[in-house]
Amino acid sequence: MTPEPRTPAFRDLDPARLAHLLDAAAALGPCRDLETLGPALYRVLQEDLPLHRLALWLGAPDEGLPLSQWAAQSGPDGLLDPVSPLPAWVEATRNLAKDFYCLEQAEACGSGGMGRVLKDMGFRSAVLLPLRTPERLVGGLALASREPGAFQAVGHDYLIFLARFLSSYALRILRLRQLDELNASLTRERDQQRVLLEITNELMAHREPRDLFEAISANLRRHIAYDGLVLVVAQNDGREVEVRFIDFPGSRGHIQENRGFAPGLGPTGRAMELRQPCVFTREDLLAFPPPVPQVMVEGEGLRSMCSVPLISRNRVMGVLSFASRREGAFPPAVADLLGRAGAQVAIALDNAFAYEEIQALRDKLAQENLYLQEEMDRDYGLEIIGNSASLMKVLRQVETVAPSGATVLLLGETGTGKELMARAIHGLSPRAEKSFVQINCAAIPAGLMESELFGHEKGAFTGAISAKAGRLELAHEGTLFLDEVGDLPLELQPKLLRALQEREFERLGGVKPRKVDLRLIAATNQDLAAMVEAKTFRADLFYRLNVFPIRIPPLRERREDIPDLVRYFTQKFAQRMHKPIDAIPARAMEALAAWNWPGNVRELENFIERSVILSPGRELRIPFAELAPARPAQVEGETLRDAERSAILKALEASGGRVGGAAGAAARLGMKRTTLQSRMKKLGIGEGPLRPVG
Repeated sequence: MTPEPRTPAFRDLDPARLAHLLDAAAALGPCRDLETLGPALYRVLQEDLPLHRLALWLGAPDEGLPLSQWAAQSGPDGLLDPVSPLPAWVEATRNLAKDFYCLEQAEACGSGGMGRVLKDMGFRSAVLLPLRTPERLVGGLALASREPGAFQAVGHDYLIFLARFLSSYALRILRLRQLDELNASLTRERDQQRVLLEITNELMAHREPRDLFEAISANLRRHIAYDGLVLVVAQNDGREVEVRFIDFPGSRGHIQENRGFAPGLGPTGRAMELRQPCVFTREDLLAFPPPVPQVMVEGEGLRSMCSVPLISRNRVMGVLSFASRREGAFPPAVADLLGRAGAQVAIALDNAFAYEEIQALRDKLAQENLYLQEEMDRDYGLEIIGNSASLMKVLRQVETVAPSGATVLLLGETGTGKELMARAIHGLSPRAEKSFVQINCAAIPAGLMESELFGHEKGAFTGAISAKAGRLELAHEGTLFLDEVGDLPLELQPKLLRALQEREFERLGGVKPRKVDLRLIAATNQDLAAMVEAKTFRADLFYRLNVFPIRIPPLRERREDIPDLVRYFTQKFAQRMHKPIDAIPARAMEALAAWNWPGNVRELENFIERSVILSPGRELRIPFAELAPARPAQVEGETLRDAERSAILKALEASGGRVGGAAGAAARLGMKRTTLQSRMKKLGIGEGPLRPVG
């Protein structure tokens, strides 16, 4: 008889039964899987019930939790004997859960399919308990006894609570199983990534196809057990294939290198057609038309095979076949790893077999160069400091010529910022998103300049073990900056002129013309016109470079920019060195503004960096001794007092007559307001609106 479903409370339980449930909970606590939960539960229930058989199943297949079962019964010696679960009992528990929350008890076991089976096995009473959480059915428990009415004494409430707390253990075990499977999956993924990384390293270390193949096979053998590896290469758009390489130490000679055949309906053709790894059993190999069965199964004794198509640039270039004399040598996880490895191998072999297709490598190098160039741009910042009239004139010229694509010749002394202007021209040009490639003609020995500029082919000279792209190739579609162009060897100037005029050149040791499209910016601190007169620089190249000359003034000709530069470099180096410098003494600024700076902005930058290093507090301390009194400039008869007066007047003019404040003259000059007012009083300069300083 089936009782009406109801919800019992703990107070309804007999105290002894409740204590037994608590003891059961303590005994089952350490159990982490079905194999430990089943025996522990059997022992606990056997203390209170005439129990002779127990079956337990856990799982939720609809949620990815596979079904698992455990069953045992008491043997003649009282020990547990594992038994096979009854086929129908899982479904019976599920059906029971659809109608009742807790249990169904059969006392007589005299009718029905399961009851008849239990009776034939000598059992006289049984109970089925669905194990449910509020959300789902997670398992079932079957108890059987050889005594009639064995479960009536404990009562329905006890069995209901037993099912309840077993449900929580069942759910925990299922979650632990999920966690174990997840950890195992992560471990497999980690191991696969390690193998793939090792393969990648092997691919990078070998260029020759055979060396590459042998390295790949040796690497994979450390992780995967197989007897032979065969590489076939597609030819004539896949209509034919050729056995290119074999690594089969125990081969009986039925598979040989350099043999061509039509892929047809064999394993190779199947993998090429499906474009995915294909695993074949012995029966699959026997089902293929001749000569596959004769060669693979009868000849080499193979029992399993995994054929991996090698796909590069959406083209099947061949098949890598792994062969084994064992059955089941390539389970899904191994086949997946081989497929992922094949994707890497395909690219490497494609490059090795098609070595002339260097364009892909050149594009990759160009992309890397763009990335490095972006990093350099971030470092330089392209911050041009100053507001002097001479600097503004240069910047207007830069803005004018940048969009035109014309060749630019930057003229100026060392340290005036020619490279910065070249980068500014590139950044404002239509080629700004392309590469900016520079080469310092004075820093490279004459014997290496041709290779650096034009590149070289393999074997072009002693030590040229591989081909190398030159700076012209790297600057394709971008900008080439030739710094110190006056130091370019005379014998290379005609070749450079031809590259600029004809837009093509040959590498050193090469005969194949290479097209190039670039914008040239050259820079020099020398007098190229005088060098042309002295026959140390070609006139035709000079005229080609001198399309749009820009003269960058030395720092002594834009002295009013010095305070801004001093403040900028002070802040830059103070931040880099984590120093709290926020003030520049007036005396220091006066000395810096008066110095001649033969090394221009670069010398000033280095001097400020050294000063920041020497400054212990919040105020910049400069080494005045390095600014010898004999060297300050006397520009057009200007004395130090006149220079100071002029600088203050211009600062006041720029600030609208304001002395204090963030935009006042004191801030512009890098001094305190009171200090500036004191200097103005000494020089006879009054406060208030000023007329422009002419």
